[in-house]
Amino acid sequence: MTAAGVLADRAIRAMTEDGSILAEAPVLDCQIQPASLDLRLGTTAYRVRASFLAGRGRTVAERLGELEMHRFDIGGGAVLEKGCVYVVPLMESLALPADLAGAASAKSSIGRLDLLTRIITDHGTEFDRVPAGYRGPLYVEICPQSFSVIVRAGQMLNQIIFRRGRTRIDDDELRAIHARSPIVSGGEAVISGGLGFSVDLRPAEGTLVGYRAKPHTGVIDLARIGHYDPADFWEEVRTATGRIILDPGAFYILVSREAIAIPPDCAAEMAPYLAMVGEFRVHYAGFFDPGFGWAEAGGAGSRGVLEVRCHEAPFVLEHGQIVGRLVYERMAALPERIYGAGLASNYQGQGLKLSKHFRQT
Repeated sequence: MTAAGVLADRAIRAMTEDGSILAEAPVLDCQIQPASLDLRLGTTAYRVRASFLAGRGRTVAERLGELEMHRFDIGGGAVLEKGCVYVVPLMESLALPADLAGAASAKSSIGRLDLLTRIITDHGTEFDRVPAGYRGPLYVEICPQSFSVIVRAGQMLNQIIFRRGRTRIDDDELRAIHARSPIVSGGEAVISGGLGFSVDLRPAEGTLVGYRAKPHTGVIDLARIGHYDPADFWEEVRTATGRIILDPGAFYILVSREAIAIPPDCAAEMAPYLAMVGEFRVHYAGFFDPGFGWAEAGGAGSRGVLEVRCHEAPFVLEHGQIVGRLVYERMAALPERIYGAGLASNYQGQGLKLSKHFRQT
């Protein structure tokens, strides 16, 4: 019997060989992560009037015919402007077996740039969810929120995991895992519907607690790594009181108080925003690979970077306030490689950190 759980790298590689994952160009080894597949942009972008889902019985191509404003080639690079909505067909498509479903998320660096990127499918009624047995193309909707960006065909903005059967680890199981080897440091494990995490507004040194995106900036080329001066795009957020006020519409980079670890036989997903927490949302990038923050993979717990947008009203955020939760999932098998061990893992052992496109200060 095939094991339930999130598929690991070996199984994802097998999917590229048996036709469950199809691609216009061969899937690269660097696309296959411990528990996910990075998805590549195709060569054409469509500027559309509004965000949309295909809906039951309809294809994305049909909806593009209704909503397209213009299309353009991104093979050599093109600007996607802040405040606009684009749809890009991906190089990968799927022919999933009946017992396998998919879930997608922005990659961490993309979330930290305030790029809203969501996968849409034919007949889809939810963003970032691929139903079991889906056969068809994949598209990504891209909505730059804070910065205009330059994208190119072949770049990887999103990732997808594949789930078979029941994968979620319930609270009792999670407490048992934590008892064997701590999954959080810096305080008591708050386990309720997953692992709760809070915001750090009292750093061990200094008063810098985060960054706020500037409203009027230049363009960010996603191909440029370690290139941009943070001061050109971000304002520092400082406090000596353990409290800040979030402004409506503003985008912030903050950090969790707790250092989090994902054991090699688990993956995790940041749970959806809940309105009861406050008038803000912890943002887009949602997946944590096996080995994130795990000591044997070169971590000593890694703090979660929080991509925060405030909504209708100014909101007071205080040190230690619970702002979200991680839902842990079991892996169907151990991955061949885990996050931080033999991989180019940009955020292992991280603290407060902007995306890899910025020079480290």
